[in-house]
Amino acid sequence: MLGLNAKDTTLLIVVAILALAAPVILNIFPSDSALAFFNGGYPDLMQRFVIFGIFAIGFNILFGLTGYLSFGHAAFLGVGSYAAVWMFKLLSYNVVPAIILSIIVAGVFSLVIGFVSLRRSGIYFSILTLAFAEMSYRLAYSVLTPLTNGETGLQVYNDDPQYLLGNGPTVPHLFGLEMRSKLDVALGPWEFTFPVGYYLCAVLLLVSFYIAIRIFRSPFGLMLRAIKSNQTRMNYTGLNPKPYTLAAFVISGMYAGLAGGLLASMDPLAGAERMQWTASGEVVIMTILGGAGTLIGPILGAGTIKYLENVFSKMNESLLHDWFSFLPDGLESVVVWVISKFTGEGWHLTLGAIFMLVIIALPGGLVEGGQRLKAWVSSKKSGGGKEKASTEPAE
Repeated sequence: MLGLNAKDTTLLIVVAILALAAPVILNIFPSDSALAFFNGGYPDLMQRFVIFGIFAIGFNILFGLTGYLSFGHAAFLGVGSYAAVWMFKLLSYNVVPAIILSIIVAGVFSLVIGFVSLRRSGIYFSILTLAFAEMSYRLAYSVLTPLTNGETGLQVYNDDPQYLLGNGPTVPHLFGLEMRSKLDVALGPWEFTFPVGYYLCAVLLLVSFYIAIRIFRSPFGLMLRAIKSNQTRMNYTGLNPKPYTLAAFVISGMYAGLAGGLLASMDPLAGAERMQWTASGEVVIMTILGGAGTLIGPILGAGTIKYLENVFSKMNESLLHDWFSFLPDGLESVVVWVISKFTGEGWHLTLGAIFMLVIIALPGGLVEGGQRLKAWVSSKKSGGGKEKASTEPAE
C-alpha cells in the first residue's frame, strides 16, 4: 500500500490508529475517578504529542540515519513559529499559508547553517550547531526585536494588515474551520474531547511519518546509513557524502519548521524561548529515549516525555499529602518531602533518572524494550509448547 511493504504498512496503520484514536486512548480513566489525574486526552497536550513527534521524526532522519548529532535544531523550530505568525499578521489566520511558509523558511535557514556546520563532523559539528542555535536565540531575543518582538514574543494585533482576512475568523483556522473548535462527547463517566486542531496535526504527523518511511527505505536512506557506518570508506569509493548529509540536514530542518508552524497555528504566538539549547536537547532525548534510527521510536519518545512532563509537573505537595494520607504523620511528611523533589518544578530530575535507566538497560530505547518483551513472550510460548509436547505420551 502506498509503495510500502507489508511490515511498513502495518506500522503506518498502527501509528494512524494511535494518532486518530488518541482522544479515547488517553482518557481511559473515568473523569470522576481519582485516576483521572493520569488522563492526557485534552487538546493542548495531545497537540504537543503529535507536534513534537513530527519534530523528533525529522531529527531522527539526521541523527538516526547519518549519526550527525545536532544540538541546534530548536533554531528551525523557532524560525518556523516566527514565519507562521508573520503570515498571520500579513495575510490572514488561515493556517495553510503559515505552515507552507514555515517549512520553506526553515528549509532555507537549515541550508545555510548546514552548509557551514557540515564542514566538520563529530563533536565539532555538534558544537557548531549549538553555537548557531544560541546565536539565533540571542538575535531573536534582542537584536532582531523589530522582527521578533524580543522577550515579549511575536503575536497578532488588531492593527496588523492581514490583507486577506476579509470576513474570515479572527483565530487560526483551516478554510473557516477554527483550530480551537472541538467536539465533546460524554459516555457514562467518561468524557472525550475531539479537537479540530489536534486532528490537523495528527494528519500531518501521518504524512510526515509516511515520508520518513520512504526516506528510510530509499537508496538515499541507504547512502545515509553508509555515511553513519563508515564515512572514510565511503570517501575511498569516490562518493562525496557532503550532498547527502546536507540534504538530510535540510529535510530535518524542514520537519522542525513544520513543527514550529503547527505550534504557532495552535497558539498564534512565537517566542525566542523555543530556540533555546534546552529545546534542542529535548528533541535529542526524545529520539534516544524512543530509539534512534528506528521509525516509530521518535514518536514514542516524544509522547513519553510530554506525558511525563504533564503528569509530574502537575504534582504538588497538597496532592501528594492526599495520596499518602494513609501513612503515619511523620512517615507521610518524609515520603512527601522526598517525592516532591522529583515532581512539580523538579520533574526534570525524574526525567533524568528515567533517561539514565533506559540508556543503561535499553541502549536501543523503548523500541528495543518492546522487541525484548516480544522475544521473551515468544520464547515463553515456544518453551511452553515444547514442554507440553514432551510430557504427552507418544502414540
